[in-house]
Amino acid sequence: MKHAAATFLSVVFHPLLVPTYLAALVVIGSTPTQSSGSLTLGVVAGCTFGLPALGTGLLYYRGRLESFMLQERRQRYGPLLLTACCFGLATYLVTNSPGVPRLLPLLLGGMTVAVLLTFLITFWWKISAHGVGMGGALATLLMLGRPSWGWAALFGLALGLTAAAAVAWARLALQAHTRAQVWAGLLLGLTTGLAVILLGGAFSFGS
Repeated sequence: MKHAAATFLSVVFHPLLVPTYLAALVVIGSTPTQSSGSLTLGVVAGCTFGLPALGTGLLYYRGRLESFMLQERRQRYGPLLLTACCFGLATYLVTNSPGVPRLLPLLLGGMTVAVLLTFLITFWWKISAHGVGMGGALATLLMLGRPSWGWAALFGLALGLTAAAAVAWARLALQAHTRAQVWAGLLLGLTTGLAVILLGGAFSFGS
């Protein structure tokens, strides 16, 4: 039961899925038309999930990877570099799309930088990519709450903290990472996300 719950959480909050969840939060409250919002979400999902998943699948099919779970640190190099490129493509496409909420390209840019840093760190240490993704999610939720911090924003942040704690527990329960690797991932995602968003000037939801 414990293993099943940890696996479920690891899949639902996979680092390739988190950007789409966050993009949906930003777009739903900011995009004026449903059609433009759907197109934006399609671009984000295709670039941050579809392309990296397809590329990783091809690497597995060609025998370059032993598992889709990427348990071995050295087998993460290719998928992480591919993911960083795909996240960068999503950032470029969204930035150059009309009517996109200002926070969204900054969110994707922060995640691109975080994945690049994760790629570099992985040459020496197996930092938690799940942790990086959830840290980026917390950074986004913090920015979504500014400047009013109403009950809805506080509730969303509480849910985000709960989800981050659950994912951290899951990665430890599956013995995929040490506590230091999970904490480092969370801090990397959080600090990188906040730095890019704040430097980009996105201080309020829907700006």
